[in-house]
Amino acid sequence: MSTTVIGKSGTWRNWAGNVTARPVREVTPVTVEELAAAVRKAAEDDLRVKAVGTGHSFTAAAATDGVLIRPQLLTGIRKIDREAMTVTVAAGTPLKRLNMALAREGLSLTNMGDIMEQTVSGATSTGTHGTGRDSASLATQIRGLELVTADGSVLTCSATGTDEERAVFAAARVGIGALGIVTAITFAVEPLFLLTAREEPMPFERVLAEFDELHAENEHFEFYWFPHTGNTNTKRNNRSAGPEKPVPQLNSWFEDEFLSNGVFQVANWVGQAVPATIPTIAQISSRALSARTYTDIPYKVFTSPRRVRFVEMEFAVPREAVVDTLRELKAMVDRSNLRVSFPVEVRTAPADDITLSTASGRESAYVAVHMFKGTPYQAYFTAAERIFTAHEGRPHWGKVHTRDMDYFSKVYPRFSEFTALRDRLDPERRFQNDYLRRVLGA
Repeated sequence: MSTTVIGKSGTWRNWAGNVTARPVREVTPVTVEELAAAVRKAAEDDLRVKAVGTGHSFTAAAATDGVLIRPQLLTGIRKIDREAMTVTVAAGTPLKRLNMALAREGLSLTNMGDIMEQTVSGATSTGTHGTGRDSASLATQIRGLELVTADGSVLTCSATGTDEERAVFAAARVGIGALGIVTAITFAVEPLFLLTAREEPMPFERVLAEFDELHAENEHFEFYWFPHTGNTNTKRNNRSAGPEKPVPQLNSWFEDEFLSNGVFQVANWVGQAVPATIPTIAQISSRALSARTYTDIPYKVFTSPRRVRFVEMEFAVPREAVVDTLRELKAMVDRSNLRVSFPVEVRTAPADDITLSTASGRESAYVAVHMFKGTPYQAYFTAAERIFTAHEGRPHWGKVHTRDMDYFSKVYPRFSEFTALRDRLDPERRFQNDYLRRVLGA
């Protein structure tokens, strides 16, 4: 007897509240077979189908007016292979649960993003990444995929399968939900290791002057620039022999919860109510966090709590263009009437071989701009996007942008490979929505 939950749906909203959808029905399958049956039933009813994770995308990548698949019951680790050093996990598993389970087994992912609320399939399908000199996005750590395709069949693929399976694997690791619904992912893992994090304030001009050196000397380098100031907060993560030395609990609460979340939330409310106060708030905020060094297991170093809600745009530019990009961004903010209360985040990634990865074929730097939830963001994002696209920037698939198929066909050399594969796997566009129509074509 099926245990699938099927129901009429109300309005679905993403985490930031900037995207809404009204699907005809929602389906919460318990097994892959039930998910496949839901796709076949949608085809019978001539409805589109999309899967949605935790809604952490700022684009409408998962929105649908058809059938909304919620994978939260497709969770948990299916298999740990210590000989191959891989873990196979169901698609609806939150990254937080995966990281904690791996740590209990003495294992870890090599690199990860800065939050872990997303499902593994949502995070990888949109190209979620952290920062790394040598280690890249979550999707590059995938060794195998299982997905339900438009005809309701289950397809498994890896880099060692048939020609078609290899083609699917090359594209579906960052598939934006266009090729099928991912039901399981096999990740490469390694023995649990320690990272030493060194966080310290640094002047904006010094970071830009020393950017190449900071990138080359550290396994993971990132920084936050506070608009309306010449200040940044830098973070360097490198592997360590130990001993483990976590941030003291009181310090951790004060910096990560009170300053970065509690006080920051209040500061944004004040800035939203009285925009003229934002430059002063930015000066105070940029000096509030002190230098600190700590050593811990990877997910506790890579990730941080993010409780203040925002809207985000992020573009990957060629790494050699990032200093010019940032100078132009700062000059734009300085000469404008914009009031920006959120810091700009800068990270890096090596080139990879995934068809529509933002780092596909080129070493990249990521520049992310944010605005507090509920604050008008269009003027800031439009001006920033103009700068990013002048450097052939590629937008994160899950973050706000206005780019379309014509643009992507120019900045992704293998774009036509992806669309040709989509034509084969989903000729009737069962997984289509307005967002995919814009970025991939009809």
